[in-house]
Amino acid sequence: MALTTPTSERVHISLFGRTNAGKSTLMNRLVGYDIAIVSPTAGTTTDPVQKAIEINGLGAAIIIDTPGLDDYTELGGERMARTAKVLDKTDIAVVLFTSEGGDAEMQILEECRVREIPTIVAVNQVDRLESSAAVVDAVAKRTGAKVIAVSALTGEGVDALREAIVACRGEEERYITEGFCKAGDRVLLVMPQDKAAPKGRLIQPQVQTIRELLDRGCIPICCTPDRMAEALASLGSSPELIITDSQAFNDVYQLKPEESTLTSFSILFARYKGDIKLFTEGVKALKNINENSRVLIAEACTHTPQNEDIGRVKLPRILRKKFGEGLHIDIVGGAEYPEDLTQYDLVIHCGACMFNRRHVLSRIERARKQGVAITNYGVILAALGGILDRVRVE
Repeated sequence: MALTTPTSERVHISLFGRTNAGKSTLMNRLVGYDIAIVSPTAGTTTDPVQKAIEINGLGAAIIIDTPGLDDYTELGGERMARTAKVLDKTDIAVVLFTSEGGDAEMQILEECRVREIPTIVAVNQVDRLESSAAVVDAVAKRTGAKVIAVSALTGEGVDALREAIVACRGEEERYITEGFCKAGDRVLLVMPQDKAAPKGRLIQPQVQTIRELLDRGCIPICCTPDRMAEALASLGSSPELIITDSQAFNDVYQLKPEESTLTSFSILFARYKGDIKLFTEGVKALKNINENSRVLIAEACTHTPQNEDIGRVKLPRILRKKFGEGLHIDIVGGAEYPEDLTQYDLVIHCGACMFNRRHVLSRIERARKQGVAITNYGVILAALGGILDRVRVE
């Protein structure tokens, strides 16, 4: 089986524009073959369509084709809501105009500006426009942006569009274990192998962390919690860093050598994907939680719940044991995430290994704007276990 870059680690490039603006044709042109259905019939693209691609100078990416911004069909409202959700995970937006007008396009541009999403403005279908230069000039004047003239059908301007996309990617490479270890350090990874992980595989956070440690010149040593004592004994001296699954925090802490730093996969991913300071601040809301409180548990993945699933079984059980069986807990997975969070006293998010950083930050920002405390699996489990002050989070 071929191993590919996880979707969560790819740059998400979204195409926005009116119905029949040529988004699907442009997507096919960028991908290099037909992945999206192209038709002159309005509303052909009914849901966001995404495809993994590689772009020279940018690397692994996901390109997303969205329904038309002016979809007035019976299902148009729902389609537009899904298009809006695409912005939550968009790293780079490409907004296509086909005329001098474009109120819907301007609305997307404004939303991208508010969210600080790097945006490219293009006029598509220049091969069909009678005065394409005039349209390009008019769009440039209205948007205040440098406009790229493109014909997805003939390929004109597509290379310039690719170059603009590459130029938008200015963020420096980030590391999951940044600041926690350096080349030559021995890192002990304590990894429970529960039923939620398919047989013969490791879960994604474990795989990504191990690969990164190898790339950074560290020496990873892996074991399950029941073999941790043997693993430590085999090393002869203490490892510089111990990374554990959050659910094994307390057991691992009991065996941790004093000189070793302890953290969890969930905390590392919270730093890597989200805002660890806000998550750490959010856990303080526990002091106000009681049996009448409402808590939202948000998972990025949509796997079938197992008997001892951490988010759907273990964490709710721990919370109810501490705060009362009447504690109201809602659980959402995948793309589900309430627009209105004000009904909750606390949001607890998973490590979000399945989401890109932009997607996680958009959820955090929604909670922050609504004044709702938000934290992370690893942070709250360490806090509930009474060891948060002895676990490294930053």
